[in-house]
Amino acid sequence: NGVTLVFLLLPAAATAVYKQWIPNTNFETASNWDKGRVPCASDVVYFEKNKVISVFVGSPHALTDMYLPLNGEFVLASGAGFVAFDGSWDPGCDSGATVRFADAEHHSWFDPTLWQSVSPPRELELGGRIFSVDEERVPCHYDDVIFQPETSFWVNVDSSRRVIHLRSISLMGQEFSSPEAWSEYMGGPSAPLQFHGNGTLQVTGTGCPDKSGCACGNAPDGHRICAALGGQCPTLTCQSPLQPLGHCCEVCGATINLDFTPDFDLQKYQDRVVQDLLSQPKYSGVRMAISKVHRAQTFMGIIPKSPTPLIQIVLIDDELGAQTGTTAEQLAADIMEDIAQHGEALGISNGKMDVATGSAFSGQVGSHATSRITAGTVLGLLFGLLLLGGILFLYRKGKLR
Repeated sequence: NGVTLVFLLLPAAATAVYKQWIPNTNFETASNWDKGRVPCASDVVYFEKNKVISVFVGSPHALTDMYLPLNGEFVLASGAGFVAFDGSWDPGCDSGATVRFADAEHHSWFDPTLWQSVSPPRELELGGRIFSVDEERVPCHYDDVIFQPETSFWVNVDSSRRVIHLRSISLMGQEFSSPEAWSEYMGGPSAPLQFHGNGTLQVTGTGCPDKSGCACGNAPDGHRICAALGGQCPTLTCQSPLQPLGHCCEVCGATINLDFTPDFDLQKYQDRVVQDLLSQPKYSGVRMAISKVHRAQTFMGIIPKSPTPLIQIVLIDDELGAQTGTTAEQLAADIMEDIAQHGEALGISNGKMDVATGSAFSGQVGSHATSRITAGTVLGLLFGLLLLGGILFLYRKGKLR
């Protein structure tokens, strides 16, 4: 069962991101049964008695016997249901086995592999070359969540946060985009069978209000996300691999961190990089992630300060061996050159590039500040030199001890 979405041309700050839950607990899904097939007429169907679950049934089924859980529900499509097997011969169903419903309790909200981004057309054209760091593969604060129509599901929402905020949730073909409508659904009979754990999902109905973008908000549950991925990172061939913020594993390639001004527009800037640079044939093997993240700050290396927002660009390529990361490095250099020429007009006050390639000369760091910041720095240095010169002059004249 698919879902069709129509993407409208919206202001950049209001552009929605749709993330769709992949697993289901449907009766007709073969992988939901321990025998790897849907029960047939001569089988005995067995649900663990303590299993708390919702199961969607899309068609009629004849069964020999069925053991039900103490707390659960069947959601029946039109014409669906169960009848007792009359003993007549059923081709392909002569096993008479006990078929058990598989365990869905390992399905965690914070498992990135269980979510699928439903990309807008402009990103589909790039063939998946726009990716997300791991924390952003799970629904973020301003995302729209989709559970496919005519499916049931089981999801563990254990979280380090009391409330998980979302823009909207669609399930069973109905969209909930207001706190009131969602609260009413959560008070109904199905929600406790679908959502389990200590976290609470909260629908806000509002998108990201900032044209410079909004941080995902999943950092408090970053350890859950990385644990769900198994904690296994690939062996890298580059020197001094990079650790992008919000990503579980180190990478080869390049990262760029941008400081920005109120004029910066994240969606417009991403479109600019994609159209002018990433789309060039020589960069066909490069993948890019770009988003606003928060970098932890401390005073004197000890006292925590408020996190600093920045725009992070992660570039990785498909090069191998000594060439690993070199194409990503070239693209990063082109981006930095574009910032040098147009950064102030784009709302970028400073850019810093880090590189990790298979080359022995890897690990260099480049940076560029736009003219506004550079001029301020120069004036500050001149003022400092004048002040120091004045102090020395007064000291030599005996006016200052």
